[in-house]
Amino acid sequence: MKILIVEDEVRTGDYLRQGLTEAGFTVDLVRDGTDGMHEALSGVHDLVVLDVNLPGLDGWQVLKALRAAGRDLPVLFLTARDQVEDRVRGLELGADDYLVKPFAFTELLARVRTLLRRGRSREGGALVLADLELDVLRRRATRGGRRIDLTAKEFALLELFLRRPGEVLSRTFIASQVWDMNFDSDTNVVEVAIRRLRAKVDDDFDAKLIHTVRGMGYVMEAR
Repeated sequence: MKILIVEDEVRTGDYLRQGLTEAGFTVDLVRDGTDGMHEALSGVHDLVVLDVNLPGLDGWQVLKALRAAGRDLPVLFLTARDQVEDRVRGLELGADDYLVKPFAFTELLARVRTLLRRGRSREGGALVLADLELDVLRRRATRGGRRIDLTAKEFALLELFLRRPGEVLSRTFIASQVWDMNFDSDTNVVEVAIRRLRAKVDDDFDAKLIHTVRGMGYVMEAR
């Protein structure tokens, strides 16, 4: 599970990153609201831990942009703003939880895990494009009613495409999301994975769903 932390206090941000990493999560940390909004909109995260008082855009603005774009991933506000009206505002804007600083890490971790369970339940339905269907909870893929057997990485790659249909995904972005690392330019792991996924998803069907956009990356869409 991948968590995005948007926190400008250096010590707090580093503390959260270390604690959540040690708890078994993959963690991205950014220090201002503008970068936070970009990462939340363009990255693939399972949850956002968001401060309110941030340089650039504040947390309210980040959350508004996220919800306006249709992104419904869980958001936990972590802030020193402890007034009732602040809590109400955050929840009305679409936050899933609100925790006031100073905080106990054990409580934050418990809330994070609760929100992630809710998020998995909320995203438990099938992802569908044309006659391709991916059941995230059951870890099953079918096309035209035919079962497709996928490795764990192929499943993650297909899920990434289906959660961002019609978007051109660069090779570097795919590598960072599926393998959680950046490959150097001489590594063809992404190309090999795409080729294997195409063989299973597209080769036996007339309508192709995975397309190469020359010089830019790959896109999944029905044409």
